[in-house]
Amino acid sequence: MADYDLIVIGSGPGGYVAAIRASQLGMKTAIVERESLGGICLNWGCIPTKALLRSAEVLHYANHAKDFGLKIDKADFDLEAVVKRSRGVAKQLSSGVSHLMKKNKIDVIMGEATLKKGKPAPTVSVKDKDGKSKDYKAKNVILATGARARAIPQAGLEPDGDLIWTYREAMVPKETPKKLLVIGSGAIGIEFASFYNELGSDVTVVEAVDRILPVEDEEISGLARKQFEKQGIKFHTGAQVKSLKKSNGKVTADISAGDKTEKLEVDRVILAIGIVGNVEGLGLEELGVKVEKTHVMVDGFGRTGVDGLYAIGDLTGAPWLAHKASHEGIMCVEGIAGADEAHEFDAWNVPGCTYSHPQIASVGLTEAQAKETGREIKVGKFPYMGNGKAIALGAAEGLVKTIFDAETGELLGAHMVGAEVTELIQGYVIAREGELTEETLIHTVFPHPTLSEMMHESVLASQGRVIHI
Repeated sequence: MADYDLIVIGSGPGGYVAAIRASQLGMKTAIVERESLGGICLNWGCIPTKALLRSAEVLHYANHAKDFGLKIDKADFDLEAVVKRSRGVAKQLSSGVSHLMKKNKIDVIMGEATLKKGKPAPTVSVKDKDGKSKDYKAKNVILATGARARAIPQAGLEPDGDLIWTYREAMVPKETPKKLLVIGSGAIGIEFASFYNELGSDVTVVEAVDRILPVEDEEISGLARKQFEKQGIKFHTGAQVKSLKKSNGKVTADISAGDKTEKLEVDRVILAIGIVGNVEGLGLEELGVKVEKTHVMVDGFGRTGVDGLYAIGDLTGAPWLAHKASHEGIMCVEGIAGADEAHEFDAWNVPGCTYSHPQIASVGLTEAQAKETGREIKVGKFPYMGNGKAIALGAAEGLVKTIFDAETGELLGAHMVGAEVTELIQGYVIAREGELTEETLIHTVFPHPTLSEMMHESVLASQGRVIHI
């Protein structure tokens, strides 16, 4: 007889949300965690990085107080206190997850899990901190073990926790690097570049492709780059770091672009070149689970092809986002339970957000991707400069861009750069999920004065009806 209806391995935003939904559906549920409840996102990712970025944002406004008619002499920061606040936020939320587990009567099993063949699902063997192992049986098992930072497989380019950092070391610095090199310009790289730049570091970012934020709409990433460069961040695009040499507490990077190579000496390096799934040590090979490029292959319900075994979140591949993992976990559990609302997960409407200064947010197809579909499209744009609230906030740089199918009025994509776009984007996500057309959005009343009015104006612009530019 099984001990549980469901065991979830990993307590990140995919795992703990899946466990809660299972409990709501009447399943006897347990969750296995080897480190800290909340996983990487709550403890070392999404949440504490936003706390760091908030401190940097407050510092930015303090240093620009004169622009608002205010007097603040010599605004400065206490790095230890900034880091301490970030860790406190992470600890608070991790404790919140512990409370949610108790509230939902979910057993928490601390230790490292491996899988062994079993019926009706693989047996979960958990080794505790003392090295003692115990086996647990469940009718279903969900893998939610997440991912970790990708290292460059080349001598000298591996993170060492001292001079060459991953996101973990970058979040708890003992001092601010005078000169910093960030390798990779995705969301993680750009957020750290923005944070350290605000704290006074001389920041250089190297990106292998020909533009920064390569998954974003090209126009949006170009506008973001201009704003970052205005703040002092330097970029090498279409470039690669060929080697890193450590000496006397410094790192010298060989940066190659075409037939040119440049040497750059910095105090620290942050590797932000993607992530790899945590698939090792779980016993997946023995079970016959299909793994490609460190990610577990699953169908729309998270099924791995092994009876009773499912996988969700970063472990299953892009997009590597906490909210994607949470939604995927719910879809997976509802599929297991045969709930009426169960349906396959599809990443077509998952928004992406970068919490730098300025912020970047998007959902759906970029303009280039929309054109590649062969459809006739209509594109609307509205600049922050035309919005009263943006000007009043002192944040008049940015753009809202929308892309529609010219024939059906379907919202194909929305892309933004500027203040608070990570909050605004959800309006377009709802519009896409509800299959709203440009006509419905045009007839929607947006409050004034708000930044959201730019969303309305962008839609109007796609139809040649923009008002305020």
